[in-house]
Amino acid sequence: MLRYAIAAAALLISAGTAEAESLIKDGMKEFTVKLNGKSCTIGRNQTKGNKVHSLYETTDRGRPTPISLAPGIETLGELEFIGYMQKAEKNPDIMIVDTRTEGWHNNLRIPCTVNVPYTLLNDDEFVATTTLMERFGVTEKDDGTLDFSKAKTIVGYCNGFWCGQTPGMFVNAKFSLKNLGYPVEKLKYYRGGMQAWTALGMSVVGAKK
Repeated sequence: MLRYAIAAAALLISAGTAEAESLIKDGMKEFTVKLNGKSCTIGRNQTKGNKVHSLYETTDRGRPTPISLAPGIETLGELEFIGYMQKAEKNPDIMIVDTRTEGWHNNLRIPCTVNVPYTLLNDDEFVATTTLMERFGVTEKDDGTLDFSKAKTIVGYCNGFWCGQTPGMFVNAKFSLKNLGYPVEKLKYYRGGMQAWTALGMSVVGAKK
């Protein structure tokens, strides 16, 4: 009996230690990336008793978005999103983009991400195409058509499963990236967004941190 009691105590200690570490994945407690001229260290909040951030605690907004926004667009979980953040540090052709409006971005965001509001692609074709050329590496051919050969890979996120801002930028807006001819294989959708990110206690920055 003593042997079993010792073994049970060891398991409890081990479980408590694992919980206290709040790992991102096996062997990763935190990571640091340098993006957009900033150095950001991202981990998980290890204080017990934390709740989902107040900006994301209500359940009455939006509607669930599909897992697949369109054929060819990759949907990401947290670990895949982090993987792209790490790749972007060495590859300037990858952009980690907060597609939300400026107010949302300023209030709370994933560190080291750049804000390109989805509204820039809503109703004005000139503004939309200018955004593509100024921000996403798209150029214009001699005949006036868009050249996507050097277009950046865009890893976009918004507020979460119920948020329409990244789906708007990628596929639903009048002049969405897809509608303008952006290569779908260069569009990556982090569906969980801020809702999932904050639910996991991942690092955030912003005025309402």
